[in-house]
This record gives sequence, structure tokens and C-alpha cells, in this order.
Amino acid sequence: MDVFLYKSDPVRGQAWAEVFRRRAPHLDFRIWPDVGDPERVRFLAAWEPPADLATRFPRLEVLFSSGAGVDQFDFGALPPDLPVVRMVEPGIVRGMVEYVTHAVLALHRDMPQYRRQQREGVWKPLPVRTAGERRIGVLGLGSLGQAVLAQLVAMGFDCAGWSRSRRTVAGVATYAGAEEMDGFLARTEVLVCLLPLTGETRGFLDARLFGGLPRGAALVHAGRGPQLVEADLLAALESGQLAEAMVDVTDPEPLPASHPFWTHPRIQLTPHIASMTQPLTAAEAVIDNLRRLGSREPMVGLVDRARGY
Repeated sequence: MDVFLYKSDPVRGQAWAEVFRRRAPHLDFRIWPDVGDPERVRFLAAWEPPADLATRFPRLEVLFSSGAGVDQFDFGALPPDLPVVRMVEPGIVRGMVEYVTHAVLALHRDMPQYRRQQREGVWKPLPVRTAGERRIGVLGLGSLGQAVLAQLVAMGFDCAGWSRSRRTVAGVATYAGAEEMDGFLARTEVLVCLLPLTGETRGFLDARLFGGLPRGAALVHAGRGPQLVEADLLAALESGQLAEAMVDVTDPEPLPASHPFWTHPRIQLTPHIASMTQPLTAAEAVIDNLRRLGSREPMVGLVDRARGY
């Protein structure tokens, strides 16, 4: 019997095991380090795969990421022809929609400022704008970005999205490529980063990008920590170019105790909780991809190594 090997959080692995028992009984589901016969391992789900995959598991057909990202993989150390599949499952999508919607609503209705006023004992109503008067811009138009935008459009926000290549999203003004970035930034009052981490997006959120936003704009960062130039964010907040920032991902994680983000009055920090893989729906998504593989259909989340996502 062929082996599906799981190498990630063992508690979540037990939930995967139950789904595989019901839905894929033809596979011998094993949780690392219980590998069994390495010659029988055909599929591996991991956050950090073991070294020397080609020699360790010579019949390995697919590497599944146990999370939404694949930036933790060293592609240079993986067999060059091994398909890599990132996690695309409903739990991740729902979690990100919830987090970004909460963040955008909080910024739209000035909740960070009201919290500061509460601490200072100040009772001061601020002007209320309608959702249609607030311009939201989302960096990244993959499955997460499109789901987030669908929710924000349904709530009446004036939405735009940017991606490296052209996308069409219902109810959303879309921008593509470096040549359209300035136009996208100029119309964005709340910027949401949902980009994958690649060589091109490392350090993407920098002083030049912040300078292209309208003065007093806000940032919601739920992409990856290395995309943010922290000193540039602090400078933009100090100058007033940015009014607020909600940051869920940092570099490193967790931040050291002395890091200025912990105490900055205009930064709200969360510990990389915007979206988490839900074990039951994740296992279902992987089993569906195995069905697709067997039927010679494209797998959902198959990574283009040239792009890094």
C-alpha cells in the first residue's frame, strides 16, 4: 500500500489521519517520524520537509505544503521535477476574510483613534464616512485577495486590486504590473497586503510605496514579514504619511521584547493569526488534489517555481 506521509503539527496530523481513514483508505497515512518503508512514500505533506528527498523517498510524487505559503521551502534543495502544491482550503480563506474585514472596518470607523481617546479620557466623536467613500486597495489577487475583495465589495467599499499579471475581479478596479502601481497607490486609503513572499516582494512595503499613498492612509499587513521594511513604516507613521498600521506578520517572529512595534501607539500587532489552516478541511483539500492527480486534472495550488508561488 502506498504511503502518504505527514510531517507537521502532530495534533493536526491526527485530524488528517481520521479524514484519510474515511476518504482515502487505499493510502497508508503515516505521521512523521513513523515513515515505514521509505520506498512506499509517494506523497508528503510538510511545513519543513526532511533533507535529501530524492534519495530518502525515491518514489515521491508530490510535496504538499501544510500551510498556505511555500516560502519556507528551499527550492534549490528539492528535486527539480517534484511538483510542489501550496495549501488552498476553505478554512484559510475564511480566516483571512474575517481578519481583513475586521481590520478594514476598524480603520474605516477610526477605532484605533477611539482607543487612544479612551485611554486619555477624551470624549470626541469623529466624522463618519460611508463605506462607498472609503477606497480600499488589495495587493495580491490570488484566492485570498479575491475572497477578501468579494466581502469588502459586498459591504459597499470602493475597492481596487493589484497583481503582477492582469486579473479581472467583479466590482473591483484592477491594476497590473509595475507600470500601474502608481495609479493603484494614489487611489488607496487603506492598503491591504496579501502578497506571497518571493524575491520580488521581499522589502516591497517600503518608503517609496508608502509615499505613493494619499497622506494619512493606513496599512493592513497580512502577507509575510520580510515584505515590510520596518524602519520605513516607522518613519511613515512618524511623518504622518501613514496614520495607522495593523501588522500580523513580522521578521523575525516573534519580535524581540525591545522592538518598537510592541509599544507604538499607531501600530496594532497580532501574532500571525490572520489565517490558519483548519486540519479537517485541509485534509479534504489534499484528498481532492490526489483525486485530481489520478484523473490527470490540474491540482489546485500547484506552484510555479519560476514565480515562487
